[in-house]
Formats: sequence, C-alpha cells, structure tokens
Amino acid sequence: MKTRFLLLFSVLLIILLSASPYLGNAQSPKKFAVLLQRVYLDGEVSEECVEETIWSMEDFWSKYENWQLVNMDSHQFVFKQEMDDISPLLKANGYFGVSEEGVLGVYYGKPNKSNIIQSFFQIDLEKLESKQQENLQNGIPIKNKNRYVEVLETFKNLEPNNQAN
Repeated sequence: MKTRFLLLFSVLLIILLSASPYLGNAQSPKKFAVLLQRVYLDGEVSEECVEETIWSMEDFWSKYENWQLVNMDSHQFVFKQEMDDISPLLKANGYFGVSEEGVLGVYYGKPNKSNIIQSFFQIDLEKLESKQQENLQNGIPIKNKNRYVEVLETFKNLEPNNQAN
C-alpha cells in the first residue's frame, strides 16, 4: 500500500515538474521548499522549512520515509511526523500545576493564571496529600516524557468521577 502511495505521488510530482514553467528542463535538479511539522505528545506543533534540491525521486522519498506526506504542490512539500516525546518548550520551561478551581494543567513557567498552556481534568483537591498540593501550587517541573506521563497518571486517579478511589 505504501509503495503504491509513493509511486502515485512520484508520478504526480513528475507531471508537476514537467508542467511547471519555473523549473527548467526535466534533466536538471529541482528545488522545492519542504515544510516539516513535528507533533508532540503535549499537542505542541513545531515547523521547520528547508529547501531541498531533488536529484532523484527515490533518494528524496527515502530521506522522508519516516514522515507522512500531508500536502504538496508545484513549489512545496508538507510532511508531518508524530513525535513520541514532549516538546522542547515543555522540556525547557514546562510545569504541572493546579488552578484555583482544581484543574490540572501545564504552564509555561511557574503556575499562575496567565501562563497556562493546556488544561487536563479536575482534581479532587481533598484527596491530595498536603505535599502533593504544595508541589502543584509551586509547580512540578516537566523535564522529560517519563515525568510528563508519570504526573498525568498520578493525578488521573484523583479525578472526582474516578471510581478507583
């Protein structure tokens, strides 16, 4: 299936290349903009734009075999990749915290009302140990994926509607 998909897009690209008045003759290498979108576990999307000189379609597809082609036209390819990691933004300055209403969230920097990035779910604050509540109010740093997942799992059990507790 993947091979048929790549073959179809290669044929379409060849048609686009040969039909475009901007690209010169079919024997010369072609330059394209390539937009790379990385989607992280925390929902953050980063984009990087690079210019590629395509000498061979086989080499080009091989270079981006781990990416999903989401769009293309006569001047640009757009690829997307799901990252099994949290974003560099969270690694650098992300914190878990809790709002005054008891909603677990991720904040850019120490938790306060103005810097929330993402809200998750309500926590039953009465079920929190005093140390857990203090940690959330001060902010729990997120440095890696494991810490991100661990904190979410820990507090998921404290949702008011969770029957586990």
